[in-house]
Amino acid sequence: MTDHATLAADTWRLMFDLLIRSRPERDAVLARLGLTANEYKALHSLDAEDGRTMKDLAAEWQCDASTATWTVDRLQRLDLAERRVHPTDRRARLVVLTARGAAMRAELLGAMYAPPADLLRLDGAQLRALREALEPLRHDHPMDSGTVTA
Repeated sequence: MTDHATLAADTWRLMFDLLIRSRPERDAVLARLGLTANEYKALHSLDAEDGRTMKDLAAEWQCDASTATWTVDRLQRLDLAERRVHPTDRRARLVVLTARGAAMRAELLGAMYAPPADLLRLDGAQLRALREALEPLRHDHPMDSGTVTA
């Protein structure tokens, strides 16, 4: 490996290890809210205004239509999402968050974006340097890729 590739691999290993070590904190949030990792991913993808078709959701979640349907059905049973008729295609349905779903999403994101204990141990200068180093990796739409599995 080149020096650059080695440095990138070491950096990624540190980031990945932090992610793995902090999983119990994220799992505790999901358990407290009675949600699965799939439901978290689904709530993260939805909002209360702009509906998403099942086809779009399945594509984003990289799953088959039946898995997307099962996930949305569960969100509906929990009164977190609902299906609405598409305004220009009566055959299609749009999935949107209910008021309860929007509140749950806000609570969930607030808890999930809380920094893990290991990160809080860094001083301000270290945190600023880390943020500045990671800023170029920011994506326009967080979590817009990956499967809907834990």
